[in-house]
Amino acid sequence: MARTLSLSRRPLRPAAKSPTCAFGRGLGAMVGAGTDRTRTALSGGPAIVLVRSQLAVNIGMCARAMANFGLDDLRLVAPREGWPRAGQYRDVAYAAAAGAAHLLDRARVFATVAEAVADLNFLYATTARERGQFKPVATPAAAMAATALAPGKRGVLFGPERTGLDNDEIALADEIVTFPVNPAYASLNLAQAVLLVGYEWFKSAHGDAPPASTVARAVSPPATREMTLAFFEFLEGKLDEAGFFRPVTKKPGMRRNLRNMFHRMAMTQQDVRTFWGAVVRLTEGPRVEVKTRKRNRPPKS
Repeated sequence: MARTLSLSRRPLRPAAKSPTCAFGRGLGAMVGAGTDRTRTALSGGPAIVLVRSQLAVNIGMCARAMANFGLDDLRLVAPREGWPRAGQYRDVAYAAAAGAAHLLDRARVFATVAEAVADLNFLYATTARERGQFKPVATPAAAMAATALAPGKRGVLFGPERTGLDNDEIALADEIVTFPVNPAYASLNLAQAVLLVGYEWFKSAHGDAPPASTVARAVSPPATREMTLAFFEFLEGKLDEAGFFRPVTKKPGMRRNLRNMFHRMAMTQQDVRTFWGAVVRLTEGPRVEVKTRKRNRPPKS
């Protein structure tokens, strides 16, 4: 099996104190671009279980990643600074959540992993190594595809930022999830790992089609064959005048290739008009401005 992810193993420095990070003002009240409180929020998916998390900022960023992809069950096992955190730690966590404070408010805290996963029907453990436990190993895509179809409640374990899950914690899981990454730089931040799992869950559960546009756009109907052929004749005439079809013996094939290029575009009527106008300007030069005489109007009283 190819070498895979290792969650970040180096200790991270605590976030610096900043007066602009207080929850309810400054960064704490900031939400990300694209947040729309008027639309229905999606929910569900596997429980995200963060084991002995070390940094408040990472918990906040994990909540943000969960909100991005409709995950709503955040569980914390023995976070290093306790929970709910207060003072600077709370400010940093809520600021990093960027609008996903509701997940932090509803987060449940447990003393042990066994307590946190007691109600789950199936459990994944994220780790870079199988560690000799002979468990099935899956990518996030495969694991979340199975989760979207399976009955019951599933969860995903994420270990501490510096060390990852220990062997006894991995032993509680049914299956291991590991991430295919660059073997030369396989270190993932905790929130990045949660984000990847959430992304794969959302694709499997809700599909990966782009969201419908909220901006009303005028849609041009498809170009008729008559309109398209007229444009071809006009364009080919201008290209012929410019000596494009050389040598002459290759002209039929060049014309067919040119037409096929446009056919592959499935042009709309507006497309044809735009191309036609562009060719006119290229061949005839800039449009001549029509100057009108200024009217001599009596001054207003």
